[in-house]
Amino acid sequence: MTIALYARRKGWPLTGVTVRLRHSRIHANDCAECETKQGMLDRIEREIAVAGELREEQRTKVLEIANKCPVHRTLTSEINIRTTLL
Repeated sequence: MTIALYARRKGWPLTGVTVRLRHSRIHANDCAECETKQGMLDRIEREIAVAGELREEQRTKVLEIANKCPVHRTLTSEINIRTTLL
């Protein structure tokens, strides 16, 4: 949704966006780029397909915008959950 809104505002010829996600659990020591080195981690693999006659620099910007969307930022930031039983 963030990509489509951005492209519409810029007047880009984007005609569709499809996002596919895969979730898995991996061992932390199998992830070279991860900060956590023990236990298990959640891994989300994301594939973004854009339809329309976008130039290469527009396609690059699409990925940048995808990484700035509120959901992506929430999932990649520290999450602190406080639970109260009522």
